[in-house]
Amino acid sequence: MAFDPAILVQYWPLFLQGAWLTIQISVQAFLLGYTLGIAVALLGLMPGRLPRLAAASYVEVLRAIPFIIILFVIYYGLPFSGLRLPAPLVGTVALGLFASAYYAEIVRAGILALPRGQFESARAIGMSPLQAMRHIVGPQVARAIVPPSTNMTLTMIKESAVLSSITVPELTYQGLVVQGNTFAPFEVFAAVTLIYWGITLAVAGAAHRLERRLGVAQARSVSRNRLAASYLLLERESAR
Repeated sequence: MAFDPAILVQYWPLFLQGAWLTIQISVQAFLLGYTLGIAVALLGLMPGRLPRLAAASYVEVLRAIPFIIILFVIYYGLPFSGLRLPAPLVGTVALGLFASAYYAEIVRAGILALPRGQFESARAIGMSPLQAMRHIVGPQVARAIVPPSTNMTLTMIKESAVLSSITVPELTYQGLVVQGNTFAPFEVFAAVTLIYWGITLAVAGAAHRLERRLGVAQARSVSRNRLAASYLLLERESAR
């Protein structure tokens, strides 16, 4: 059988609806996951054994469980406690929890990758804690975590296809609906593939631009702040 583009034209509104819902869920899950990830990362860096143990347990448990199992536990488990939530909301929460464990490790690794004593050195030359975080620590951590965060975000977008298993009408679900109506799986999933590719390409491009802007912003911040410029000069001299 020849490729039939008329199927794509006829059902294009369903593909667009699914793609839009995929984007919405991915954005919401990213915000939830990264917020939780930062909180868990900071918890793991706190002094004391109990906070570090709690953060490590959270990360290890969520990373050890397949995403589809996390999704099913929340989707089928909540009704037992008398709480029924819409499938898209359940999918967003499950996706955010799944990603938060990985984001937590990305943030924690980014902070630990900084040379020890940078914050204290910045304070020693007269910076306030806010200035040290804004001009020295923050920009370096932000630039360091953008590439791995991008990889995890792309993985999360692709994992959103699993939400079709709980009837969330995202892109893969709509593709299955169209395939069931047309019996043309090649045309349907070729279109679905291209749409996923377009979404992930846009996210990767935005992340690359963000990484470059963070580098420019750090350079401008340092040039405008005498203390930051002095700190950077001292760091370069010590590196020699």
